[in-house]
Amino acid sequence: MNWSKVGIPDGIPNRTTICATLNPGATSTDIDNALAACPSGQVVFLNAGIYTLSGGISFNGHNGVTLRGAGPTQTLLLFTGGDICGGQGGDICAIDNTHYWEGSPEVLPGGSHAANWTDGYSQGTTTITLDNVPSGLAAGNLVILDQADDTADTGGFYVCDSVSCHQSAETPSFNGRTIGGIHYNQTQLVAVTGISGNQVTISPGVYANNWRASQTPGMWWTGPQITLVGVEDLTADHTNTDPSVTSGIYFYDCYECWVKNVRSIMGNRNHVWLYQSARAVIRDSFFFGTQNASSESYGVESFNASDNLIENNIFDQVASPLMSAGSSGNVYGYNFTINNLYNASPGWMQNSYANHAAGNMFNLFEGNSLNALDCDDIHGSGGLNTYFRNQLIGSQAGETANTHAINLYSFCRGYNVIGNVLGTSGYNTFYETSLSLGDPANCDASVYVLGFGDSECTGGDPADDPLVEATLYRWGNWDSATGDVQWNEAEVPTSGVPFINGNPVPSDHTLPTSLYLQSQPLFWITPFGTPAWPPTGPDVSGGADTSGHSYKTPAQLCYENGTFNAGILNFAPENCY
Repeated sequence: MNWSKVGIPDGIPNRTTICATLNPGATSTDIDNALAACPSGQVVFLNAGIYTLSGGISFNGHNGVTLRGAGPTQTLLLFTGGDICGGQGGDICAIDNTHYWEGSPEVLPGGSHAANWTDGYSQGTTTITLDNVPSGLAAGNLVILDQADDTADTGGFYVCDSVSCHQSAETPSFNGRTIGGIHYNQTQLVAVTGISGNQVTISPGVYANNWRASQTPGMWWTGPQITLVGVEDLTADHTNTDPSVTSGIYFYDCYECWVKNVRSIMGNRNHVWLYQSARAVIRDSFFFGTQNASSESYGVESFNASDNLIENNIFDQVASPLMSAGSSGNVYGYNFTINNLYNASPGWMQNSYANHAAGNMFNLFEGNSLNALDCDDIHGSGGLNTYFRNQLIGSQAGETANTHAINLYSFCRGYNVIGNVLGTSGYNTFYETSLSLGDPANCDASVYVLGFGDSECTGGDPADDPLVEATLYRWGNWDSATGDVQWNEAEVPTSGVPFINGNPVPSDHTLPTSLYLQSQPLFWITPFGTPAWPPTGPDVSGGADTSGHSYKTPAQLCYENGTFNAGILNFAPENCY
């Protein structure tokens, strides 16, 4: 993987030309009309004040425009209704004109926006062959590659949402198309760079090594996507929006779109939804609360999304701040979460999720400060993700269940856990609860929970999975149980299994500074000092935590040094970064 290429290749555009300025009293229709009339590369500016909006704001297929406020403490959008946004609704909607979804007839076999992928499956390839090139497909279009789920356990990386590989009380994933009763949960979004006959060149190249003819790979596209639109410098308050509005900011078929310097309050299902979207950037923002604080209460949710960058954000009282379903190649970097609020089960610590449905792969979680990071099998299998230099504290005040730093449920195979600081001293006192090591009674006091079918180590739904531990690559992690950094050769899987490579034991203890950044990022310089770079890892010393191996990130410093109104951070990013 080359994670340095995620997000907008040249960074978020710095647009300076204002095409329209609106004042409080403007309606959602006024804002929509201003966006529609704005030339590409320009800005619709919302002056300081309170805007009470009975409908949502929609870019409605209009490319290259920024919606910008005077700052998140200055421009406040109070929504009482949203935009339909393709069906599920968003208070702010960035959507293309056609917005097909995975169940639309046009993207199913025989449809005008679908083709069979007949050759060119090698990992890294940038040229694929189709049985036909749909009319209208052109360079620059965003397309979705997919293939049928595995019908039997491969003994390695396994994409499945059948009854044998998801929890029986839950629904299967349904991330991608369904063809002949078979789900196509493995997806990757790529851009077309050229077409010659039935050969299509793409960027980036194919990530996984398990694409194969037996799984009838395919390609589909929704039509020309919406591109290069952004939301900046404002507060979006969703507290009183219509309950049928699913999302706060909804990116639907959005390519190289962004959210920057935004405060979002009380999202419904999620604050930001990356739906069939690629190379989006969600950064330098603050997300507070969810309307239900239970199931489907997310911060940034990725759904059939690739190569997005979610970086330097603060999540406060969000049940599950980071949520991934059917996504690949995304980077979640240097985010800070606190007070995860989950009302459905008192005493339960709700966590962020590297996998919550089948098909997640090749995502990087780097430098985050979270309570925990899980891969679950609730809706289907997942694997091949990387945790690098995170601080995962494994506990939360007032919570006693589902407490751990990392839980990899059944079928969460091929994970890389490198250079992290894990657990809370005196609380996570057991190194591991797994099928081979540790009493299940210690589940909630362990640093690692590995290979069980459920969260609490009782197992059996689905079946417990010894391959989770056997294919887990651990190296250079500090943990609260041993109080030391572990460089255990036995925790490096040197033998491969299908679609998961074996690894040589590293010859030394040297780790890269980052797996996606070339140098210390600009947001690292703060009014509260410049934290150590990198902030976390076995090669970091003098940290403020009990391990001594982790410093506070800029996002955490921003939160801890801020002022609050009614318990909500007065978020002014210019005072933080």
